[in-house]
This record gives sequence, structure tokens and C-alpha cells, in this order.
Amino acid sequence: MKKRSKITTNLQNKKRMLFFLACFFLVTIALVVRLGYIQLIKGEEYRKQAMENWSRDITINAKRGTIYDAKGKRLAVSINSNSVTCFPADVKKSVNPAVDSNDEEEGGFLALVLKKLNKTMFTDETAAESIPVNTKTPEEIAEILAEILEMDYEEVLTKITSNTNYIVLKRWVSDEQAQRIREAELSGINIIEDNKRVYPYGNFLPYVLGFTNVDQDGLYGVEATFNDYLTGVPGRTVVNTDAYGRELPFGYNEYYESKDGLGVVLTIDEVIQHYAETAAQKVLTDFNGKRATIIVMEPSTGDVLAMASKPDYDPNEPRVPVDENIKEEWSSLSDEELRNAWYDMWRNPTVNDIYEPGSTFKLVTVAAALEENTATMDSTYFCDGFVRQIPNENIKCWRYYRPHGEQTLSEALQHSCNDALAQIGLDIGKDLFYKYLRAFGFEEQSGIMLNGEALGLVKKPQNMKDVDLVTQAFGQGIAITPIQLTGAVAAIANGGNLMEPRIVKQLIDEDGNIIKNFDTTVRRKVISEETSKLMLQLMKDSAEAGTKQAYRPGYRIGGKSGTAQKVIDGRYADGKFISSFIGVAPVDDPKAVVLVMVDEPDRSIGYYGSIVAGPVAADLLENILKYYDIEPVYTEEELNHVEQQMVTVPPLLGLTIAEATDLLIKVGLESNITIEVDEDKIVRSQFPKAGEEVLRKSMVTLILN
Repeated sequence: MKKRSKITTNLQNKKRMLFFLACFFLVTIALVVRLGYIQLIKGEEYRKQAMENWSRDITINAKRGTIYDAKGKRLAVSINSNSVTCFPADVKKSVNPAVDSNDEEEGGFLALVLKKLNKTMFTDETAAESIPVNTKTPEEIAEILAEILEMDYEEVLTKITSNTNYIVLKRWVSDEQAQRIREAELSGINIIEDNKRVYPYGNFLPYVLGFTNVDQDGLYGVEATFNDYLTGVPGRTVVNTDAYGRELPFGYNEYYESKDGLGVVLTIDEVIQHYAETAAQKVLTDFNGKRATIIVMEPSTGDVLAMASKPDYDPNEPRVPVDENIKEEWSSLSDEELRNAWYDMWRNPTVNDIYEPGSTFKLVTVAAALEENTATMDSTYFCDGFVRQIPNENIKCWRYYRPHGEQTLSEALQHSCNDALAQIGLDIGKDLFYKYLRAFGFEEQSGIMLNGEALGLVKKPQNMKDVDLVTQAFGQGIAITPIQLTGAVAAIANGGNLMEPRIVKQLIDEDGNIIKNFDTTVRRKVISEETSKLMLQLMKDSAEAGTKQAYRPGYRIGGKSGTAQKVIDGRYADGKFISSFIGVAPVDDPKAVVLVMVDEPDRSIGYYGSIVAGPVAADLLENILKYYDIEPVYTEEELNHVEQQMVTVPPLLGLTIAEATDLLIKVGLESNITIEVDEDKIVRSQFPKAGEEVLRKSMVTLILN
């Protein structure tokens, strides 16, 4: 019995051992499987979480690329600045127990242990002392920051105690503010190097440049359309920290350098742009208009040399009007009205807005007629004051009270005769007329690299009645953008090639190396060179004999004025006009096409395009040709007159603005300084140079930097 009992006991022990071995084996397998799952499947996720717990990742913004004019002047730059950032988790932690004497005195075991750990971790005492510690409450930190940064206390406290990992408290603080924050040694608060977008010339070229938001993303203009090139690649700083957010002196520390954005080289010439902006502001003021807009284009390439519109805005403060009267009007607007006012102010009228061109469009109609041989230089037209070809329609020539009578094609264009242009349009016919509207680009975007470009509104032949054909022929019942008209007249002037307007010609790196060229593009051939030459002669006759205010001796200016009744809410507004002039010079070798538009000039002062816009365009073309060193070619009669009007340009370098301006006035010349400038600013350069002979009342450009 005893032997059997012993055997039974041994069997039971073996079973127990096998059971425990099996359990151990199963647990081991489970642990191995779990460990494999953690290491192989979830390992990357856990490593990432661990890295986030004991590291800090700070983004380093790349410097945005510079925007240059065609001659290399910097029109938009990014400068180094300081920004205040915050890790809210570090701010919200309790006062560091490792250095809190009260906790130690009260026998805090954790405080004592952490203190001992600090002593053993850092053999270098200075390293330990350099670690910032949080000895202030979030409320105290908020109070200090609000005072230094001139911010609302509650706003600061809300931000630094938020549930986000990282927040930018305030961008672009002054060096003095940054230094005061460093000296305060606030836990969780950091000063990082940041970049700020600056436009050195203020409200200069805003509709081309555009502006950026606080995150340095382009919103309008070239800043928006070339944002991907300008932005660059941001860098990062990754550092190891302890449980209190303090950087470990011997921990992992990695710096990934940012890559600056590419520079953008515009086709804009800063000098010509300055001429255009000065002219726009002057004509706006002289005729008390609602808006003045100017485009200057090189006809052979389609390069936009200047694009100005007044009133405008300063990209440095895009939500603050430059005009004090507008600023006062905005003070009473609601938030929604204010936002709409901003959007209206930021719209680029040259590409975003459409308008009826009026008589300037007659150049397109005549060019189509000459190309299709439905009109010749020998064609004649009779004007009795009314367009009688369309029954039951009361269409008048603008001078119906004193009809033009019999006239040649050139005289019809000089007189801007609606009666004659109506007949020219009917002779072309609906289908051919529509063909040329499309060919000149009035039913498509021009392709200029600016955002928000509008399409023109033209009627297709199947929807075009005879009355529509007639009115469109002299510039009514058709809506186009200023850039479309400028491009069309450039095609008329350059031999017949419709060019794609170019606003950017190159991308360059920080060393000036060309990364990408944007070549000039011919979209299509519209008219022949022969027709182009005939049109230039007609435009010259129109400027000299028709729009006499656009005549400038020796400079061979050609062009056409326009006075279009303004359309508001689908109806012609009584007494409101858009006065314009489009010109080209010199007609024997065109270098520039200029469009000048004035929206709603004061009728009591003058509203005809020949009076309002013609002289401005002529002065601008004359200044551009002088800038290009293109000598005037005078007839004998002109030469005798001009010799009596010549003035020698005085030396102005080293004088203050006040002194230089007074001297120019004394000799009968004008300066380009129309904005408020400190009178003690010194003239560093001038154009034309001292000693050159120019016509009286010519403009002298004073360069201050």
C-alpha cells in the first residue's frame, strides 16, 4: 500500500510539474509574441510617442525669396526677426521640485531624490545652472509677457495654458522685447529666429507684388502666383529634454537647416513704374477721379514694364488704407462690410475688372477692316450725325449736332466718328468681326501670371444683331480688361503678333544663378506687318491731329482716346464716364504701349479722354523714351519751336529734397517726388543727368537711396 501511495504521489508531482512547465511555456510564448508585437509591429509608433515625450521639435522658417525689378532692385525682402513661442505643457507644470527649498524643508522625498539626481547627472556645475527652471506660476508668466509684448493679459494666459503642444505667442517682436523675455527666464517661453516680409517702398507696385499672411504664405499678386517658388523649405531643431522640459546637455540634438526660397525677377522697371505711379496719382488728383489706372507694356515682348492703380494700399499693412479719407470712411463699417472693403481694395483693376473701352477700341475695328481689305487708306465715309444703317435704332455720332461730313479713314479715326465706325463694322460682318475679337484675345484670359484674371464679354455671331455689331465696332456693348486692350494694341504695334503678357522673367537662387527662365510667348499672328505699319501711321495722325493734347514734338507718339459712359448694374450711368487713352511711341520703332484710364473724372473739370488721359499718356511716353536715351526727331518747324523751350538740367546730387525741388521749379522743370518724404533726405542720383538739355516742364527723377 505504501509503495502504491508513493507511486501515486510521484505521478501527481509529475503532473503538477508538467502543468507548471506548460503554463510557463505558454506564458513565455505569450511574452515572446507580445514582445515581437511591440518591437516589430508597434515599435515605430511607440518610438515616435517616446520621442515626443522626451524631445522638443521646433520649426525654423525658411527665408522667403526676394522679389526684384528687371534691373535688380529689391521690391520685396525677408528680414531676420524674433518671434515668441510657447510650450504650454511646460508653463502649466508645478514649480520645479528639484530646486524648491520649501519642499525639501518639508521632507519631500521626491524633491530630495531629484536634487540628488541633478547633482549626479551634471558634473559640470555651470551646465546644471544654465538649465532654465520654472519658478513662476502661469499667471505670473502671463503678467510679465503681457507687459513686455503689450498684449492683453487674459489673451496671453489663455494661450500659454492651452492644450496645444506648441504655439506662436507673437511674431516679429523687437530686439528689446526679445532681450527682456530672455532675461526673465520664463519656463516654456522661447525666442526663435523668424523672418518677416517687408516691402521697402511701401505702397509701390502693390497690385503686382501682392502680400503675405502671418505664416508667410502669398495671398495676392506675384506673392501668391509664385508662392511655391518663393516659400522655400523650413528647417527643424530637435532636442532631448527631461521630465520638466529642460534641454539635456548630453542628449540628442539635431538641427536641420532651412532652405531659402528662390528669388523672382519681374519684368517691371522700377523707374518706369515710378513714372506711372506719379502720373496716376497726379491725374487722379487733378480730375478728382474715383480711380486712375496705368499699364506700360513693351510691344515686341509683351513684358509689363509698369502697372499702377491709385488709390492703392501698402503691402506692409494691407488692411490699412493709404488714403486718409478712405480710412475715415472705413471707421464706421461693420466687420462684414470691412472685409468686403478689403477685398475690393486688393483687387487688381488691370486684370480683375472689365469695362467698356469706348473709342480706344476703334483701333481694333479698323485693324480688322484693313487686314480683311474691307477698308483701305483711300476709303471715305459720310457722317450726318446719325447711324441710319440700323432701322428703328436711335444711334448718334458723338458730334451729331455738327456732323463730320465726308471724311477719309484717317480723318474718321481722328474725329472718332461713330457713324463711320458703324459702317466699317457692318462692312466687316458679324462672323469676321467675331473672328478678330477672338484673335485679339478678348474672349480669353491673357495668360498674365497674376491671380483672378477676368474674361472679356463679347457676343457670338449667332447672338449678335446688327445693332450689336455696330455698337461693338465703336467700343460699346463689349466688356474687356485693361490688360487685354493693352495686349491687343501691342499686337497692332509690333507687326501683328499677339504676345502673352509677361510679368516674371526669371527665377534665381541666393547667389544670383538663373534657375528658370520664362521666355516670351507669341500666342498667335493676328494681322500682317503691312497692316501694322498702316495702323501706326493712322495712330500717329490721330494723336497729332485728333487728340492734340497727346502730341509731343519729336517723339512720334501715336494713339487713340476714348470716353465711355460707365455701366453700373447693367445700365449706363448718367454723367459717369471712364476716360482713357492708349498710345505707342515712337511709331517708327515702337518701344512702349501705354494705357491710361481714369474712372469717373469730375465732369466740371473735364471728362473727355483726349483732355483727361491723353496728356498723361503722352508725358509718360516722352519720359520713357528719354529714359531709354531715344533721341527726338524734329521737323524743321518743331526744331525752331523746341530750341526756344530747352532748359539745362541743374546738378542736384548732395542737395536735400527741399533744395532740389526749389531749384527745379526755378529753372522750369518738375520732380518725380509726389509722396510725403522728409525734406532733409539727400539726392543720391538724378535722371536726366546734370548738363543735359531737356524741354521746359520735363520731369527730373530724384533717387534717394
